[in-house]
Amino acid sequence: MTQNRIVILGGGESGVGAAILAKDKGFDVFLSDSGSIPAHYKEQLNKEGIPYEEGGHTESLILNASEVVKSPGIPPTAPLMQKITALGIPVISEIEFAGRFTDAKMVCITGSNGKTTTTLLTYHILKNAGINVGLAGNVGKSLALQVARDPHDVYVIELSSFQLENMYDFKANIAVMLNITPDHMDRYDYKMQNYINAKFRIIRNQTPEDAFIFWQDDPVITAQLKSIKTEAKLYPFSEHFEQNADAYVDENGELVLHTTHTSLTMPRKELSLHGLHNLYNSMAAGLSACLLDIKNDVIRHALEDFDGVEHRLEYVDTIKGVRYINDSKATNVNSCWYALESMPESRNTVLILGGKDKGNDYTEIEPLVERKVKAIVCMGKDNKKLLDFFSGKVPEIYDTHSIEEAVDTCASIATDGDTVLLSPCCASFDLFKSYEDRGEQFKATVKKLDK
Repeated sequence: MTQNRIVILGGGESGVGAAILAKDKGFDVFLSDSGSIPAHYKEQLNKEGIPYEEGGHTESLILNASEVVKSPGIPPTAPLMQKITALGIPVISEIEFAGRFTDAKMVCITGSNGKTTTTLLTYHILKNAGINVGLAGNVGKSLALQVARDPHDVYVIELSSFQLENMYDFKANIAVMLNITPDHMDRYDYKMQNYINAKFRIIRNQTPEDAFIFWQDDPVITAQLKSIKTEAKLYPFSEHFEQNADAYVDENGELVLHTTHTSLTMPRKELSLHGLHNLYNSMAAGLSACLLDIKNDVIRHALEDFDGVEHRLEYVDTIKGVRYINDSKATNVNSCWYALESMPESRNTVLILGGKDKGNDYTEIEPLVERKVKAIVCMGKDNKKLLDFFSGKVPEIYDTHSIEEAVDTCASIATDGDTVLLSPCCASFDLFKSYEDRGEQFKATVKKLDK
């Protein structure tokens, strides 16, 4: 082990950012990626004079590290990670590393669903308020790079369970937990408690001066809060008024936000984001803004004019009376549930499901499917699990293996007044590079349909 040597595993946004910060802080830095590093990141590394490799790992250059900063996508079970762990080399996330070098306030957001929307909405409010705010985590720029080269007073950070796994001393001033439903079960040995434990690392190190915002009707969150201790001040939110709730909709349809810092009300109907899931996202973002002493009129205006998130219930087009909706970001069953919940009650939705199954249990959406879906179009390399589960539960079900085949099938069965909803429940990696790639291909294919 070489003192002061930082090895970065993964040459994406977080890895390159961490490498630049490590260089700036005087560490001996080396970056290694088992795949190919995108050209613009290689250009950055070359410009900074940071040594790197791609297409494989040279263990002699890695196992002498004093610390490893790991890309969230690399599982702890990977052979190289097991060797690193066996040698007792500390493994941390980019967020953990960056947090050591800044005193900025951290607003950290997690949950199985709604993270991106809530993160971007919170950022939108703070930006509109004139706060020197940065956007990081799963969205925006690398936190480490911003700390190194473009520091901010406040950071709004979207955190996945993968990122939280390797965070130890980092502290969120405001932690937000939207919900917890089964996701990434393959990563967590198909044990729900392992996933819950990873999510709850977001409140690690919080003090009485810090805040924990959460959905108080989530049974998983409330059960976990009974079994652990946190010093943070709790700010629960709920759809309707309940005991202890600091955000809710009252009997007059007014959204109420109440904290020790401020209180405000506004008509729910004026929120730019519609649907129950977006109500919760707006509550969480609004409470965060209140705790940062943002003026009421700024919060109201930002909640009214936010544009939403690409690939999340994104309207694409109406062709021959059929609406096409891109919800490619729905990579788990609960996210699809929220999408279906927002669809009309009449049975006129054609639902596209499929991709890389993460140990999904589809019973959660079964009642909504039976009530609202006229046909399911499965889209993936292997659709057997979906076909077995949903056959007989919808009037029609189809087996397709490409985006073109899936969209063409939808177009052939959808009629005037129907909605075609891409809300796959699954990861994208069987046919696509990412959920963004899946969403973009869906939109492009829809646009090619004969109008």
